[in-house]
Amino acid sequence: MTGRNAVDTIRGYFYQFDYSILRVLRLPDPSSSIAVECIEDIDIRNATEVMAVQCKYYSGTEYNHSVIKPAIRHMLSHFKTIRDEGKPAVRYSLYGHYSAGQHKLTLPIDVAFLKQHFLTYSERKVERRHHDELGLSDADLADFLSVLDVDINAAGFEDQFAQVIRELQTAHSCTPFTAEYFYYNNALALMRELSIQPLPANRTITKRAFLERSDTSSVLFNEWFVRKKGEKAHFAALRKEYFTDLNLSPFERFFLVEVDSGTLVRSDLKDVLHMLSRKWSKTTKRDGNSSFCPYVYVHGLPADELVGLKKELATEEFGFIDGYDFHGADFNVKSIAKPATYQNGIKLKVLNSIADLAATVGAVTRTREVYQFHLGSSYFDPANTAVKHTKIQIKKLTDIREII
Repeated sequence: MTGRNAVDTIRGYFYQFDYSILRVLRLPDPSSSIAVECIEDIDIRNATEVMAVQCKYYSGTEYNHSVIKPAIRHMLSHFKTIRDEGKPAVRYSLYGHYSAGQHKLTLPIDVAFLKQHFLTYSERKVERRHHDELGLSDADLADFLSVLDVDINAAGFEDQFAQVIRELQTAHSCTPFTAEYFYYNNALALMRELSIQPLPANRTITKRAFLERSDTSSVLFNEWFVRKKGEKAHFAALRKEYFTDLNLSPFERFFLVEVDSGTLVRSDLKDVLHMLSRKWSKTTKRDGNSSFCPYVYVHGLPADELVGLKKELATEEFGFIDGYDFHGADFNVKSIAKPATYQNGIKLKVLNSIADLAATVGAVTRTREVYQFHLGSSYFDPANTAVKHTKIQIKKLTDIREII
């Protein structure tokens, strides 16, 4: 597969996932459902009918009847099978985006056009008539056309994505950023998860369940979402949303960083700590009583590694405090909450444990903001729900440098 074809194929997958998300969001009631990869790409079920939709994205292909001919033959075969078995009728929909050529198809399609352009084809130089092989009369074909919808003027890739974001904004009463980075991110992961389930029943989801399962308080690192956005663009958007305030207010900011002890490189962690201190501190002489520096808690860091890290920082004369005033002392919130100033040289406040973190977040009185970077599940929630808490899932520690 060439690079161009590979890109088109990937965009085709995303286009179908986006269409599936759009259709479930537009279901008329919470109990209506969609099924992924069952009769067709998407099956839409409500109280009165089932619609089987084949969704295709051909941005580099001009429309010709031959492009949709196999799909229509497949739908006609299914139409005959369920009718012969006495099962309820299904509506069929062909939904596709093409680069050009839409003028070649005039709607509505009649029986003669259906037979000539979609059901008659050559195979090994032998003409075949699909309707005759199925034993269907013109009246049968007319019945099929009555349940067939064809739309070859489907929205483009970006236009459809914009529709999805607007629907998510409406469903969750949120901003465009939240719609994309929280709800769409999670919806995309959920739709992909459904598509790979082996049993049809597990590829079905109601609107209610979809909204509940795609609702999370974290910006998750969904590889498909990041692949669609591009890693640099993903990190840049997070940085713009959360970490580009040039006029820093003297808030108490807590940065929670998770590490994998099995792959941790101490120098990488130190780089992150230095960057946090440099970007989120104000401790010059002119800052006076408005000076401040960030708090940091490193989750998953073994106790001996924490000691080694502190020793290195102390050796390098990097000013930090940890709330323990002497060997054997208990943790002292007042000690770690001491203002960082030019005179005392405090550049970072290191919290040793979740307990120390919770105690400090609960005790300080200035405006608090918590930024949690987690590798897997989140590991901390402030007891006070009024505290601003931003959760961002990362793939590796060094991602933080690109985000902040």
